[in-house]
Amino acid sequence: MFALDALWLAASARLAKPGAARIAVIVFGLAQVGGLIWLVSQRFSRSEPAAVFQKFAMTALFIWHMIVLPLVLVVAITLLPILAAAALFRLVRSRDDPASGSADTTDEISRRQFLGVALATAPAILDLGFAGIAMRQLDRFRVRRFTLPIAGLPSDLDGLTIAQVSDMHVGRFTSGRVLREMVRVVNELRADLVLLTGDLINDALSDLPNGLDLARSMEGRYGLYLIEGNHDLIENGAEFEHRVKQSGIPFLLDESATIIIRGTLVQLLGLSWTRARKNRDQAITASVRRLLIQREPDSFPILLAHHPHAFDAAAEASLPLTLSGHTHGGQLMLNEQCGFGPALFRYWSGLYRKGSSNLIVSNGVGNWFPLRVRAPAELVHIKLARA
Repeated sequence: MFALDALWLAASARLAKPGAARIAVIVFGLAQVGGLIWLVSQRFSRSEPAAVFQKFAMTALFIWHMIVLPLVLVVAITLLPILAAAALFRLVRSRDDPASGSADTTDEISRRQFLGVALATAPAILDLGFAGIAMRQLDRFRVRRFTLPIAGLPSDLDGLTIAQVSDMHVGRFTSGRVLREMVRVVNELRADLVLLTGDLINDALSDLPNGLDLARSMEGRYGLYLIEGNHDLIENGAEFEHRVKQSGIPFLLDESATIIIRGTLVQLLGLSWTRARKNRDQAITASVRRLLIQREPDSFPILLAHHPHAFDAAAEASLPLTLSGHTHGGQLMLNEQCGFGPALFRYWSGLYRKGSSNLIVSNGVGNWFPLRVRAPAELVHIKLARA
């Protein structure tokens, strides 16, 4: 990242010949380098942003280094052969006819200066524009509703409602008013169950007390249950698990919980985050199969798994319902079928079915990355119905 910043700064300062444009580009580039140093020195900024400007600056830093700068690099690599060929063509033409370009030298220089300024400043303008869009998104979420017909659903559970809260990411980009609004909306849903499917915090354990207080504030008629996600384990996974276990909030860590709802037994099966780096899907499948040893045959089972690829093993075992998150709906999507979602995951947003098994993947209500495109933040409300 530092190397790319330095290359962009050197190239842009060279392109932006007029004084004001060059100064603006240099100031912007140095601000990005300084911001990156600050993020690294703060170990990705553990403290909650104190002001809107600080959050905006952090948003611009993330978008610059994770979207705009890589995009500029790809465009530059793509255009380099074309520009080299054009320069070679001009050189050959000038040697063949030295007088061919002398008449309009001034106009040519002016056009080059304008093009240079445009090329140098466009990435910075794009970054700040995206940051402005992202800032408006950070405090917004929708309620996405599903009425889910399930074959063989016990009659007592017809109409059972679930509020699924996934990927809260309490911390850097998700804090303050939006979290209070999230709790208010969850409680207004008056769901029978409130199920949190991982990534309670963004990364810092210093945000965990706030996350736990928010969870305690959510009301489900038959309770609230929590599983872990990958972001929960970034700073210290063992300490996160210990603190949540001590909090008194039902925390399912490769464990199950049974609840009697309207006279019918409901079993919640909570999958821990699979830490395997290689053959992750195989490891997730093995984890689900081990967890299903706890399955009680007379209960209605619901699998809570942060990673949606757990659905393959769940469908193999004919589990009627799996709830997941993790994907953020693909985060950056051109449309429903094109973007990071399908590029990285088999299941990335909404409802999926295999035989009698159903999976719902939530886009998540919080943010680890500030910009979303066609993948809005959301709470999920589910109503079960007899098929």
